[in-house]
Amino acid sequence: MADTPAGKTDRPELSGPFNSVPIEITISVGRARPLIGDLLKLGENGVLTLDRRVDDPVELYVGDKLIARGELEELDGAQQGQLAVRLTEVADLQGGLE
Repeated sequence: MADTPAGKTDRPELSGPFNSVPIEITISVGRARPLIGDLLKLGENGVLTLDRRVDDPVELYVGDKLIARGELEELDGAQQGQLAVRLTEVADLQGGLE
């Protein structure tokens, strides 16, 4: 599948007046469930362990709706160091992801 810039599509059924309306997407890289006492002990340079590994897929949400999964990547060139997500699984527009 060819890379296309965000918001661009070759699918005419997805064109319309709402294409230029921005939405916020939340990327979930993992969760932690520390005890309150342990959380209060964290300071600068403290480490909070997540329930996922670095190579595990991340989840993309709009509100509380899971819309896709992907892999974190670091961009090269002029945007070196910038994080991005390469989509590996995209929800059906009607039904979402299981």
